[in-house]
Amino acid sequence: MSEQILKINKVDICTESFGNSQDPAVLLIMGAMSSLDWWDEDFCLHLADQGRFVIRYDHRDLGRSTIYDPGTSNYTITDMADDAAGVLGAYSIEQAHIVGMSLGGMIGQILALRYPERVLTLTLMASSVFGTEMEKLPPMDQSILDHHAKSTSIDWANREAVIPYLANGWKTLAGSKPYEQERMYKLAEREVDRAKQLPSRFNHAMLQGGDDYFDRMGEISVPVLIIHGTEDPALPYEHGLALAKAIPHAELVPLDGSGHEIHSEDWDQIIDSVVKLSSL
Repeated sequence: MSEQILKINKVDICTESFGNSQDPAVLLIMGAMSSLDWWDEDFCLHLADQGRFVIRYDHRDLGRSTIYDPGTSNYTITDMADDAAGVLGAYSIEQAHIVGMSLGGMIGQILALRYPERVLTLTLMASSVFGTEMEKLPPMDQSILDHHAKSTSIDWANREAVIPYLANGWKTLAGSKPYEQERMYKLAEREVDRAKQLPSRFNHAMLQGGDDYFDRMGEISVPVLIIHGTEDPALPYEHGLALAKAIPHAELVPLDGSGHEIHSEDWDQIIDSVVKLSSL
C-alpha cells in the first residue's frame, strides 16, 4: 500500500494504491460522506492479487484531502468527476476501469460521459440513475435519516463518541446479512484517526451540479456492470433495476440479502465480476 497527497484541480487529494502499477488500473470511487477507508484494505489487496493496480482516494471534505468549513458548498459533482480524472492523470494512467459505490457510481457515470476516452469499463455498486428518473424511485429508509440527524448532538472531538456513530451508521445501511460490527468499528477507528475535520463530511449533503449529464446514461458506450443489494435501504433495489433499464447493454448482478454495503460475504462475487468485466 502506498499513500500519496496529490495536487489535483488546485486541491489536495489523498490516494492509496495497491499492486503493480503495470497491471490494468482500477479506480475505486467511494460514496458520499465516506472516506477511502470504507474500501476495506483487505478488499483492495484481494483485487490487486487478481492482477489489478488498485487506487482508492478521499473525496474533498474527507480524510486527508482538502476540507472546507462545515456547512459550506465549494464544489459540484462535476468537480468530483474531474478530481477522479485528475487522480488517473497524476498516476500517468491513460485509461482505467472505474468502480463507483453509491454517489461514486453517479460520479462514475459523469466520468464516462465527460472523459469517455479515459474509461474502459464502469461498475456501478449500490448506485442509481443520474437524472430526473431518480425522483420517481423509492426513497431512502427513514432510519438512515434519523441516524444522520443525531450528528448535530455528537461531540466530534470525542473519539469514543464518534467511532460508534460512524460504525453504527453502516448498521442502518445493512441488509439481512450479519452486521459486521468488529470490522465496521475497525474501519471507523481508522477514519477518525486519519480525518482532518470529520464534520466537513456533511458538506456532501449540499452537493449540486452535473445538470449537463442528467438522463444521459444511455450514451455510455463502455461495458457496464451494475451490482446492487436486494435489500438496500438507502437506494432500494429498484434503483439498480432503473440503471439496468437506462443503460441497455449493462449487466445486472444482484447481491441477495445485501444492503447498501460492501459486505465481506460478497467480496468474492464482487471482485470476480469486476475482474471478468475488466478482462473483456
